[in-house]
Amino acid sequence: MGFSTNRGNKGLVSEINVTPLVDVMLVLLIIFMVTAPMMTQGLEVDLPETTARSLRQKEEPLVVTLDKDGKISLGKTEVILALLRQSLEKEYQKDSERSIFLKADKQVPYGLVATIMAEIKSAGFDKLGMITQPKQKTDDGI
Repeated sequence: MGFSTNRGNKGLVSEINVTPLVDVMLVLLIIFMVTAPMMTQGLEVDLPETTARSLRQKEEPLVVTLDKDGKISLGKTEVILALLRQSLEKEYQKDSERSIFLKADKQVPYGLVATIMAEIKSAGFDKLGMITQPKQKTDDGI
């Protein structure tokens, strides 16, 4: 980018200097690249795979997570099995029409999953769904 060297005409140069704009954009890009991995939080759960499609939801459902170590979380709060029903009943009193999903690791024994499902039903929730991971297609189409 060259500057006008018309020395006979002492007018103003009307060119935009984009260097500061590029500098600011690069700094913002670096900040977002550094902070983006820190924004993902959650529990590591190895979900079972199914071929069913996901359901559309109007509102954010309540999620009960059961990880491979047997830790139970209600939303983002960890709870123990003895207090799970009380916590679920409080959530049910807030919104009795709210959907609830169970997100259980595939390594968890079926008996514990069935116990959690029974606690959810006994708290009053009728709309119970299971969160699964879509099945990965292989090269032979299975």
